[in-house]
Amino acid sequence: MADSGLSIGQVAQRTGLSVHTLRLYERAGLLASEVRRDGAGRRVYSAWDVEWLTNCVKFRASGMPLSTISRLAQLVREGSGNEAERLTLLREHQRHITGQLAQLHDCLDLINGKVASYERHLAAGASGDPWHQ
Repeated sequence: MADSGLSIGQVAQRTGLSVHTLRLYERAGLLASEVRRDGAGRRVYSAWDVEWLTNCVKFRASGMPLSTISRLAQLVREGSGNEAERLTLLREHQRHITGQLAQLHDCLDLINGKVASYERHLAAGASGDPWHQ
């Protein structure tokens, strides 16, 4: 199958998605191209499919809803002429991620401060609870 494409198992291995998830993604319209079938009806994936699915893994890891990925995939399947709508979807998610990063930086600042406080407390051999200091 290497010459004609990749099996669902090979794609699962390359993307980290389960075979079940790959089937679900196909049914949900999350793929940017039609998945071909071989003569026996087995799915045959292209390198482009793997690249798209790798992007989908990152989209999901960043919190992009499946409905947004589905819409983006639909726009890609439709071809050129809808790039402005694709950009709008990506910018909206970019704003979402930027907000998440700001929240995480605030959390990290808190943790860094607490770590420094405990390190000073332990290095000084101090008594009491450094959380309340």
